[in-house]
Amino acid sequence: MIDIHCHVLPGVDDGVPDLAAARALCERAAEDGTTDIIATPHQRHPNWPNEDRGYLETVWRGLREHVGDLLEIHLGAEVRLDSHFLDELERRQSGHVLPLAGSRYLLIELPRAEVGPYPEDVLHEVSIAGYFPILAHPEMIPYLSNDLDRLESFVADGAMLQVTAMSVTGEFGRVPEQAAWSMLREGWVHFVASDAHSAAWRPPGLSSARAALTKQLGVDVASLLTQGNPARILENLPLTLKSEPE
Repeated sequence: MIDIHCHVLPGVDDGVPDLAAARALCERAAEDGTTDIIATPHQRHPNWPNEDRGYLETVWRGLREHVGDLLEIHLGAEVRLDSHFLDELERRQSGHVLPLAGSRYLLIELPRAEVGPYPEDVLHEVSIAGYFPILAHPEMIPYLSNDLDRLESFVADGAMLQVTAMSVTGEFGRVPEQAAWSMLREGWVHFVASDAHSAAWRPPGLSSARAALTKQLGVDVASLLTQGNPARILENLPLTLKSEPE
């Protein structure tokens, strides 16, 4: 399995604090069957702006060396949108922003309250700039999870959705679980990822979510969301298959 959303880069956000904790997270993920992780530190977040791309790359190289051949770690980011992001894209000043694994896929974090630019405008501009936009954990964003018609329009316009494994398994509570499964049953979800923050608190572990997906939607969908589509990111290729239930 390939995890496209994981806060495994040590000491840069609310994820793991140091290399020891990062290795513990990686060990747990590898034991669970994950072969590749895309490290996605917060960027452009009020608390963790992480504007120094070179520093993040240095931390990433150190982490890869520390982890060795336990699993493969790629670099990306969970990029927060605000009122200045569209201007940055238009002026091509977003060079510090990290796409996923050097691809044209961009993992986008929307604020929990609808402020700043309309997400529709943002997604359009991101696409115009040549990126494939992926919305991180829409089941956790009230103004999206409570308005499935609007979310469907996002997908119809080319946005991709990533839901969190612990939402799929119900470990984040009933409301995110119900929202995630509504999206999954409609065939709108393109990726299931861990959004892990440590080996113990919000841990990695895609296998439980994959088992639930297999039971409810079939093995082909489960494989597509945890392996097939994520592999297209690593290859920097567009998605070709839909996640429609059997």
